[in-house]
Amino acid sequence: MVIFIFQGIWLFIDDLAGKGLGLVIIGKFLFYYMPSLVDKVLPLTVLLSSILTFGTFAENYEFAAMKASGISLQRAMRSLIIFVILLGGVTFFFANNVIPKSEQKTFNLRRNIAKVKPAAAITEGVFSDFEGTGEGMNIKVERKYGEQDRFLENIVIHKKTIQGVNNTVIKAKTGELISSEDSDIIQLVLKDGNYYEELKPKANKDRRKHPFAKSKFETYTINIDVSELNDQDLEEDGNITTNKMKNVTRLVKDIDSLGKDNLKKVEAFSKNISSRMGAFPLLTRKDSLKLEEVGTQLQKEVDEKKADTKDDREQKDSIQNVDQLLEDMAVWQKLQVLNNSKTTVTGILNTVKSKKDELQKRFKFYNSHILSLHQKYALAFSCIILFFVGAPLGAIIRKGGLGLPMVIAIVLFLTYYFIGVFAGNYAKEGNIHPAFGAWLSTLIMLPLGIYLTKRATADRGLMGDGNLVERISSFFRFKKKDKTEKK
Repeated sequence: MVIFIFQGIWLFIDDLAGKGLGLVIIGKFLFYYMPSLVDKVLPLTVLLSSILTFGTFAENYEFAAMKASGISLQRAMRSLIIFVILLGGVTFFFANNVIPKSEQKTFNLRRNIAKVKPAAAITEGVFSDFEGTGEGMNIKVERKYGEQDRFLENIVIHKKTIQGVNNTVIKAKTGELISSEDSDIIQLVLKDGNYYEELKPKANKDRRKHPFAKSKFETYTINIDVSELNDQDLEEDGNITTNKMKNVTRLVKDIDSLGKDNLKKVEAFSKNISSRMGAFPLLTRKDSLKLEEVGTQLQKEVDEKKADTKDDREQKDSIQNVDQLLEDMAVWQKLQVLNNSKTTVTGILNTVKSKKDELQKRFKFYNSHILSLHQKYALAFSCIILFFVGAPLGAIIRKGGLGLPMVIAIVLFLTYYFIGVFAGNYAKEGNIHPAFGAWLSTLIMLPLGIYLTKRATADRGLMGDGNLVERISSFFRFKKKDKTEKK
C-alpha cells in the first residue's frame, strides 16, 4: 500500500505541491485515495503472501513432516482456502460500497481545494496559468499572507486573447482572493495598480504606430475560472458522477438506460442521413391485423391503378445509370447537377464524421460502465485464483524470504496487471466486449493456478518430472560432450 501511495502522490503532485496546503488536507486526500488502490494492492498481497508462506514451509521441510503424518497439501490449505473465499466476499463488498464512496470523496476534495483555499490555485514567484473557454491569463505574485493566504502582494497579470496572444498587462501592489464553495469562480480584487493594453487597429498604417491604452485604478475585480482544476469525466447532464463512483445497482440501471439512449441516437441519425440522401427509402412496419381488414380494398385499388402506372414504370426503368440520366442534359445542366451532388455528398460525409466522434464517446462511456460492473466481480475472484497460483508455486520452488519469491510474485502480478490494463483499454474502445476485457487477466491466471495446484499435489517440479534448471543444464552438457567426441 505504501508503494502505491507514493505512486499516487506522483500522479497528483501538481494538485498538492506548492499550493500551501496543510498536512491535514494532504492526509485527508491520501486517506480518501487509499481505497481506490485496493484493486492493485490486494491481488499482489495475496499472491506474494501465499508464495512466501508456502515457500517457507517447503524450505523448512514442514510439508515433508505433514505428508509423513498423513496430511495432504489440500488438507494443509483447507483453512486458508476458506479464509481466501471469505476475503473474496469482503473484497466484493469493499469494491461495491467503499471504493465508490472514496472516489466521490477524492473528487470532491480535489474540486474544493481551490474553493476552500483559493490561494492554492496560485504559486508564489512563478506564473500560474488559467486557461478558460475564452480569455486565459498568467498570474504571478511575490507574496501570499493572511488567513488561507488570501492576501497578495506585487501582482503581475498577463491576459491572453483567444489566439493566445499576450496583449494586456495588469500590475497591482496588493490584492485579495474571494471564493465560495458553491461556485467555480474565484474573484481577484486588485488595488492600487495600472492597466496596459496593446490596441489592434484595422488599418495597416495605424498598426505601425503601435497604439496602446493605459489607465490607473484603485480597485479592479477579475473573475478566475478554476473549473479546469477539476478535470474529470462528466456525464452529459452535468452530474459529477463517473462509472467508478457507482455501485452494482446503479451501474446496472445506468447500463440499461445508456444502451437504449445510444440505440435511439443511432436510429435517429440513420433516418436523418437516409432522408437526406434519398437513395435508401425507409421500410415501415405494417400491422398484420390491419392487413387482413383492408386486404380486399387494397387489392381493388392495385388492380385499378395497374393500367395507369404501367407506362410510368417503364419510363422510370428506362434509365439504367448516371450516364443515361445526363445524356439529354445541356453542358451547364450537367455541371450544375454534378456540383450539387458533390456538395451534398461532401456535406453528408462531414456530418457522418462529426457524428462518428460523438457516438464513439457515447459508446466508450457505455462500455466503461459495463467494464466497471464486471471488474467488481473479477477483483473478488482474482484474490481466490491468485492464491491458488501463489500457494502451490511456493511449495514447488521451496524458497522463503524476500528474494526469489518476491521476484516471481512481481513478475506474475505485472503480467496479470498489464493484461488487465490493455484489455480494459481495448474494451472501452469497443474492440472487445467489456465483460471479456474485465475477466481476461483472471481467466488467464485460472489455468495456471489449476496446473500449479496439480503439480504441487503430485509433489512434482515446475516443469516435467525434474527441475527445469537442471534439465536445461544437462541438455547443454550433453551438447558439449557430443561435440568433444566428434573432435
